[in-house]
Amino acid sequence: MRILFLGDVVGRPGREAVTRYLPALKSKLKVDCCIINGENAAGGFGITEAIYHELMDAGADAVTLGNHSFDQRETLVYIERCPMLVRPANLPPGTPGRGAAMVMLPDGRSVLVINVLGRIEMDPVDCPFRAVEREIDACPLGMGADAIVLDLHAEATAEKQSLAWHFDGRVSFGVGTHTHVPTADHRIFPGGTGYLGDAGMCGDYISVIGFERHEPTRRLIEKTPGVRWESASGQGTLCGLLVETDDKTGLTKRLSPVRQGPNIEERIPEWD
Repeated sequence: MRILFLGDVVGRPGREAVTRYLPALKSKLKVDCCIINGENAAGGFGITEAIYHELMDAGADAVTLGNHSFDQRETLVYIERCPMLVRPANLPPGTPGRGAAMVMLPDGRSVLVINVLGRIEMDPVDCPFRAVEREIDACPLGMGADAIVLDLHAEATAEKQSLAWHFDGRVSFGVGTHTHVPTADHRIFPGGTGYLGDAGMCGDYISVIGFERHEPTRRLIEKTPGVRWESASGQGTLCGLLVETDDKTGLTKRLSPVRQGPNIEERIPEWD
């Protein structure tokens, strides 16, 4: 099975990059399932119902979130009627929505998508290790699902790596989101779980993590409050990770970053 995971969609440039590049990429790379992190899709802060459907119509099978899950207050209501919109599983009990979702492919294969928040330099949340444990105990790899994908939405690389190591051999792959910068540490752990520290963002890279440069830079220099950050407005680049899993074990056989668009080096796998 080939699974394409796309990093945080930031504002209109990120959405336009997805709609521009994703359909052809899915065909070229023979993608069976596509998962997109959409937590910054609405101007950099959260996601609206219309944007969720825009990403699904562009080719997503599931959309994950993160620490900006409910920045758009309407999400508190519409998330319940969007079964493939996945907020972090380790938010407090009673939070609207779901922390995991099962993608059912046309050929009968299934992909369990789990989203968790890190706790280092993030708002207080429940334990991500216990949250993932709960989800995969209920739906083990190879028994309840043909593949399991972890969206590790965290600030600290050590925390993302620790989560992936802890579940090595029990999930297909774990991929980091949140920092908006694609990393070069893609690899397969000894137990067969694939890993990438951060998928990078889908957005305008002439920016500060997808936002107009001037206000973030001013705040660092002057250390005073200012105006709300705004997402950058240039042409977006698509960034993510392509993973091929073993149909017998559900574990990773090979993986490669995917990047298409301006301002950073493009990379499109040439897989048979």
